[in-house]
Amino acid sequence: MRRTFGASGSSRAGSAVPAQSGPCRCTAFGWDTGRVRLITQSSKLAGVRYDVRGPILQEAERLERSGHEILRLNIGNPAVFGFDAPPELVEAVHAALPRAQGYSDSRGIAPAREAVAEHYTRIGVPGIGPDDVLIGNGVSELISLVLQALISPGDEILIPSPDYPLWTAQATLAGGHAVHYPCDEQNGWMPDLDAIERLVTERTKGIVLINPNNPTGAVYSAELVRGFAALAERHGLVLMADEIYDHILYDGAQHEHAALHARETLCLTFSGLSKIQRVAGYRAGWVVASGGRERAGDFLEGLTLLANMRMCANVPAQHAIPVALSSASDWSGIAELCAPGGRFRDQRDVAHRLLTEIPGVTCELPGGAMYLFPRLDPDRYDIHDDQHFVIELMRATRVMITNGRGFNLPTPDHVRFVTLPSAEVLTEAIGRIAEYLDTVRID
Repeated sequence: MRRTFGASGSSRAGSAVPAQSGPCRCTAFGWDTGRVRLITQSSKLAGVRYDVRGPILQEAERLERSGHEILRLNIGNPAVFGFDAPPELVEAVHAALPRAQGYSDSRGIAPAREAVAEHYTRIGVPGIGPDDVLIGNGVSELISLVLQALISPGDEILIPSPDYPLWTAQATLAGGHAVHYPCDEQNGWMPDLDAIERLVTERTKGIVLINPNNPTGAVYSAELVRGFAALAERHGLVLMADEIYDHILYDGAQHEHAALHARETLCLTFSGLSKIQRVAGYRAGWVVASGGRERAGDFLEGLTLLANMRMCANVPAQHAIPVALSSASDWSGIAELCAPGGRFRDQRDVAHRLLTEIPGVTCELPGGAMYLFPRLDPDRYDIHDDQHFVIELMRATRVMITNGRGFNLPTPDHVRFVTLPSAEVLTEAIGRIAEYLDTVRID
């Protein structure tokens, strides 16, 4: 059977490929042993998982090829749910096209880096200039570059559980160990700083703070963020603050920037246009270095090397960054979307109400981001393999969600919903799920 990109099934040695025997002979390309040589994936991928786009997606695509329509509540991609790009960003990219045909500086175009630096200066982060900013193809690329530049084999990175799984996957791919610190669902998914500190060892290199959190939507208090910065400084750790949802906030929640509190150690702040400005396809993100940069010259040199090796980020999309961060843009109307009567807020409320009306389903109400992370009571739902569970649910309901273990949660009792679809679509999707859960619940 021919394998193609994205096909499921094993590609490891031992598959049903007949071996051939015969004498060795020298060819123009080396020694031919007469046996078929399988092409296998790198051993570096052992332990690397990214279930958000893994077997569940493959099953969804199989069902769609069979003629079924799948309601995809699995990924935070605003455009497919009717959220158009802000017109001023589209105009900026369109106007730049005639002069955006070549490579840019590998760090990004000067106007974009200047706009990012000015933004963090207005927030109150001291000493930020354009040279402290690296523009990337979304935050995802920058996570990869940073961890590749930072981690040596065996190094440890403290990462929340649950997390945005790319952090764990890239730490593993870089040869490091993701050490997960728990977030307490009974305390609004907040982490315990004392528990985190007990996980620090001589191999710990950095700590990741995702605020607002994906997948839980938890928004951390200023006191907690200051505690993270203090912990990083006590142990000389790089503080990596993933703040891509920093303006998607509900019910008066306030976001606190980690860079305001890290002065003695290096702080790396990740953000971009994908979520707040709803232009995930532009792939326009940034990372800002602040705090103790004088201690991090060697690392920053390595990060620059990796940035040079990939040439540059998408040049046309970089021209949207100065417009997006200008005062005239007013954050592209995100505050209205998150206020009562706005789509983000109303859809969150509808989905939360419908889910928590299902017997045995509970869910913390998120203060930010665009997800719900409900718990299915293990006494009512006998789930041992949550990936298998959501695949069977999708086959029965034609609704695609993501399993909680895909976000490095140790237990199989959570799933993640995206709240971006309209209230009508969410009502239909959760209604189907409720009917399915009626058939598997232990009463």
